[in-house]
Amino acid sequence: MSLGEYRTLLRGATARADTPALMELLTSGPWPKEALQLVGDAVLVAVASGASEASVLARRCVAALGQRDWEGDVELAAALSAAGGDGPTPMLRPVPVDLEELASVLEGDPARGGGRINLRNGEVWPHSVFNDFTDDDEEEDDDEDDSPWLWVDAQGSREGYRDMELFIDTVDDRTLADRLSIAIAGRGAFRRFKDVIADDPAAAERWYTLSEDRLGGRARAWLAAQGYTPTRALRP
Repeated sequence: MSLGEYRTLLRGATARADTPALMELLTSGPWPKEALQLVGDAVLVAVASGASEASVLARRCVAALGQRDWEGDVELAAALSAAGGDGPTPMLRPVPVDLEELASVLEGDPARGGGRINLRNGEVWPHSVFNDFTDDDEEEDDDEDDSPWLWVDAQGSREGYRDMELFIDTVDDRTLADRLSIAIAGRGAFRRFKDVIADDPAAAERWYTLSEDRLGGRARAWLAAQGYTPTRALRP
């Protein structure tokens, strides 16, 4: 099974809360290091379902996250430890937000980006869409203590650029690594990087896995810093 196929199946089983499929995927072999945020979300669902051996998987995932130590891994490990009964429950308020949607707003253009999270239903509203569709009553709620909105300020693409640098350091093919290093120099780095990586499907699959996991981890860490934790990081 390819890395891309594994991710697709695991994401789908997590979204459906399909415990038998989750357990089969999670116990079928080594977990890809680049996908531990995705794996951790799957393990959380398995633990919540009461699946046999799920607590063992939670401890294994906590150890893997601790060894990797990317942004957001500490927060996910804490959630796993609590779910498995091995640690205290983090003092964070749950919100059913999609971390991928949050990441797209969080790492958007600071000049035109940003947005809000609806804390009642987890919907992520980019700033432009929010301005188009909210009415005066909703705007008045912003000054109240019980406002349903959490502001998200766009932080730009700097961390995404670092992701490319990190990935290049893991590429064994020195010719490809050199081409990628040249590609990310100067303006248009992201477009050129994608053009070069597309020539190597296996490397591209690993890149998109790493990029997605790091984006999700940063979104999780940002949310925790605001006092919240995602109750459902994936949707069908």
